[in-house]
Order: sequence, then structure tokens, then C-alpha cells
Amino acid sequence: MSTGPNTPAGAPDAGGAGEMSYVYAVGREGPALDGLATRLPGLDGRPLRPVVGGGLCALVSSVSADAFSEQGLTAQMEDLDRLEAVARAHHAVVDAAFAETAVLPMRLATVYLDDFRVAAMLARQRSDFQELLGRLEGHVELGVKVYADPREAAAAAPAGPSAVTPSGAGAGRAYLRRRQAQQRDSQDVYQAASDLAARAAGLAEGVASSRAVHRPQQGQLAARAGVNVTNEAYLVPREDAAGLHRELAALADGAPGVSIEVTGPWAPYSFATAMVAEGVDGGGPR
Repeated sequence: MSTGPNTPAGAPDAGGAGEMSYVYAVGREGPALDGLATRLPGLDGRPLRPVVGGGLCALVSSVSADAFSEQGLTAQMEDLDRLEAVARAHHAVVDAAFAETAVLPMRLATVYLDDFRVAAMLARQRSDFQELLGRLEGHVELGVKVYADPREAAAAAPAGPSAVTPSGAGAGRAYLRRRQAQQRDSQDVYQAASDLAARAAGLAEGVASSRAVHRPQQGQLAARAGVNVTNEAYLVPREDAAGLHRELAALADGAPGVSIEVTGPWAPYSFATAMVAEGVDGGGPR
């Protein structure tokens, strides 16, 4: 049974004292999300529940108010193991919901004070959410990342005369020539990666209905060695996703130090969460 804005105060599925309502995804009200909530757990194994408002349904579970207060949330985001657990649980619910029906994935750690505020948010955003659901229906997201790794390219290059370090007065000039050659090689690798990214964008342009450009990933977020030079996502009709995935992956031509990573199909995170977050006003999310 869905929890709506008219649910009596203190109802057992509306979240208890010291708890908040964690929202995973929003879709249209109906049996698809109602049924999913009965057979899938949420974060930390807590039961999911559907919260309805304005003809929409949000998949929600209760979380500790201490853990998801501003201070508690900061601590969780700094604990990489905990952050991974939260992200996995969030994605599992979104992915299962996406398999059932069109949904708008919410940002990670989107919480409201209680279910009443979730239902009120749905009612306020009804028009925008319905329009967005209509635009995303039947579409999936593909991710495309291009990497440049000059060190890999240098390791793959055959050793030339410049690799031999002379001694004496010529050592300094030889060092400078070698450094200049390395810089040229590095620039060539970045140019090749840029060219590959342009070809990928050109290929996707003929199929995708929308494109999102993300900040390149660095450090632990980067999945591969080297430098992530482009990080983009494309909104693609479901029936075209497999073909475009294959064509994008085939763009990697084996050039040393340049690679492309194609992921998905995913629920359309890149084309839903930003608009949802911007549309929420007072009362949440926290």
C-alpha cells in the first residue's frame, strides 16, 4: 500500500522518530513500483515503500537521521567503504525499478525529513516530473570515456639512439633532446585521444537524443590508468543501444596510450538527476 500525503501521523510506514526518508527513484504511480517495493530491500536491508503524490510514486526507505544529517552525511562520504555500500544499494534499487518501468534516478543520498515531505515534493513537481518521464521513456544511457596514457605509449615505443645516455659534455644536450622528444610524444598521445573523443561524439550524434558532458574523473574515481580526457553520456533509444555500444567500442584503433571505455546501458542518471535536484524547493532534499 502506498504512503501518501493523507497518511495519518505515526503510521508505521512513514518513518519513525530519529529517522528520515531516503528517496531512490521517482516514477509513475502504479503496480510496477508498488510490487517492486514488496520484494526488494533498500539501504542497510531496510524495507522499501512506495510514497505517492500527484500521480507519481517515489521508492523510499527509512534511514537514521543521525547518519544522514549534514554532519553524519559528511562522515559517510569520507568513508570510502561506506560510500560504496550506499552507492551500491542506491543503484540496485534504481536499476531494478528501471527494469520495471521508466523512472527518474534521484541523486545519491537524497533524504527528506519524512514521507509527508516526499509526497508534497512529488505533488509540487508533478508537471516537470511527468514531462521528464515522458522524454526518458524507452531510452537508456551509455557512458563514454576516453583516456590518454603517455607513459604506456612511451613504454611501447622502440628504444632509439636517444635512449642511450652519453657521458661528458654531450650529456646535457642529449638529455634536453630526449625531454623534447618525450614532450612531443606526449602531445601526440593527447591529440590522438582528442581525435578519438571527437569521432565518438560524431558517431553518437546520429543516434543519441541528448548528450551530457561530465567532468573528467581523476584519482580513485578513474577506472583506468592514464588521464581521463573526456567523460560523456548519451541518451539513446533502447533499441539502438547495443549497436551504438559496439560501434563506439570499435573506435579504439590500438594506438598505444589511447583507449576508450563504453559503459551501459544504464538508467538515465545523467539526464534525470540534475533536473530533479534543481526542481526541488523548500522542505528537502537535505
